[in-house]
Amino acid sequence: MAAPVLRGNDYGPLERPDAPPRLSVSVVIPAYGQQDKLDATLASLAAQTYPAGLMEVVVVDDGSEPALRLPEIRPESTRIVAPLPGGWASAHATNSGAAQSDGDVILRLDADMLVFDDHVAAQLRWHHAADYLAVLGHKRFVDYRAGDLDPADVFEAVRAGKAAELFDAERAEPQWIEQIIDATAGLRQADHRAFRVLVGASFSVHRSLFDASGGMDADVLLGSDTVFGYRLHQAGAVFVPDDQSSAWHLGPRQIAERGELAKAYRRPRIANRVPELDRKRPRATRIWETPLADVVIDAGKAPAPELESTVDMILAGTAPDVRVTLTGDWPAPHTGRHAALDDPALRARLLLEAFRGEPRVAFTDAHEPDPKVPYVIRVPAAAELGPDSIAALVEYANRHRLGLLEVATPEGVLRLERTAAAARAARLGVDIDAVWGSARVSGRHAEAFGANGAGSGTGDARGGQRGLRGKARGLLRRVLDR
Repeated sequence: MAAPVLRGNDYGPLERPDAPPRLSVSVVIPAYGQQDKLDATLASLAAQTYPAGLMEVVVVDDGSEPALRLPEIRPESTRIVAPLPGGWASAHATNSGAAQSDGDVILRLDADMLVFDDHVAAQLRWHHAADYLAVLGHKRFVDYRAGDLDPADVFEAVRAGKAAELFDAERAEPQWIEQIIDATAGLRQADHRAFRVLVGASFSVHRSLFDASGGMDADVLLGSDTVFGYRLHQAGAVFVPDDQSSAWHLGPRQIAERGELAKAYRRPRIANRVPELDRKRPRATRIWETPLADVVIDAGKAPAPELESTVDMILAGTAPDVRVTLTGDWPAPHTGRHAALDDPALRARLLLEAFRGEPRVAFTDAHEPDPKVPYVIRVPAAAELGPDSIAALVEYANRHRLGLLEVATPEGVLRLERTAAAARAARLGVDIDAVWGSARVSGRHAEAFGANGAGSGTGDARGGQRGLRGKARGLLRRVLDR
């Protein structure tokens, strides 16, 4: 049966089937020490309503001393495995557990989570409806000390549907993401940053989506869940918070213990990898590991003399964290004596030399999309852009929730394509318009993206991404919406 086509992050049209469960699930638990908490977690998993024959639990012991052991009360199919060579910490352990499991769905769970009886079943109901969802469980933080819980009591309480009575809900601490979820109708009205709620200790994805995203970033020791959420977004995921998939988190939030230091550690790592969280990137003219956009220009066989100025304007614009890819038939370097001024490829060689030291400009015969970059913007070689043009395109696409934006100009069509939209469309075999929407702007409205509109203002590269929030936004509201 064909997967349902969802638009943006609106999962409202989904109908979860009433048929008996058919998908197998691998619950992957990265763990390091704290055997008593793991015992409570496994006891609660042993009492799940989801069919035991469809569930396996893979505990990844990330170097605990003494080594973790399997308690007496645990799900039928539970095993402890070692992480794969070459890494450590939660993200690497999660990838290792996923690689050593075979369930249709991967449900990642922390080793200090006491889950309610339908925790797994509630999340799996969504995956039976569509295979490109990222489902987030619900949790509350509670005070806990070793010895507070007996695994046998946990098992009996969960099996009886009374897990909620194990702690006082009034004294439990909620997650900050609940404010975002509530403000966006359960994320159904969320924008392109819905992925930022994928934080915490319980979420699940279909294995095919996990593989398409590239898995978790094992180089990020803290904050890897946010980066993984972004990777899922780029792969075309729809994010679904399920408040019925409940759990108690045994102990305080990790970031609460080290506060500002933990935030400081995460900030540059997330900023380098996730362009969409604007507040994570300082407003600075800086080259980031993952650019905001890949601007692609077809230079042709004989690049126009004006192309160098066009590239300079893009690089100096109010969205400086871009990469410019020039496609064309680029000549190989000369190896011997030659008539330099009579070279038929002279224009191409001049352009190569002009940007030889600029790391943001790449030369290639064909553009290969980078799944990490949120936008691909194709610009005609003869386009007359202003310093705000790229920022204006991105801002307009985000404000109108578009996966594809085309702007007709006298020099040709400016075309912005959202990578996440293209990935979902390709997965479902539909056009981008079906999953994110599209628009074509022409006539006087197109001036806002060129030399006579948003681009006509005075550029300030030091403003960084302020163009996304300031001048471009105000101009577009006045020009495009009237």
